[in-house]
Amino acid sequence: MSSIEKLLKAIAANPKDVRFSDLDKLCTHYFGKPRNKTMSIKHPGLETPRVNIQKGKDGKTKTYQVKQVLAAIYKLKDKNNG
Repeated sequence: MSSIEKLLKAIAANPKDVRFSDLDKLCTHYFGKPRNKTMSIKHPGLETPRVNIQKGKDGKTKTYQVKQVLAAIYKLKDKNNG
């Protein structure tokens, strides 16, 4: 299992405690470079083509943003496998 897959499983298991740098790494792997500093992800094959993640004061991301990214990754994986 690759380090990206391990990171994805760890984030999916605990979406409330995710560092921005980890989510940034995951997003960059699946969606490419961010459009701007706050990590606006755009992927044309998804229903919701844009997800924004922001670094909080504690260096973590908000749970709802993590869940949006996970949903986008799972949709992308389903689309590529199906």
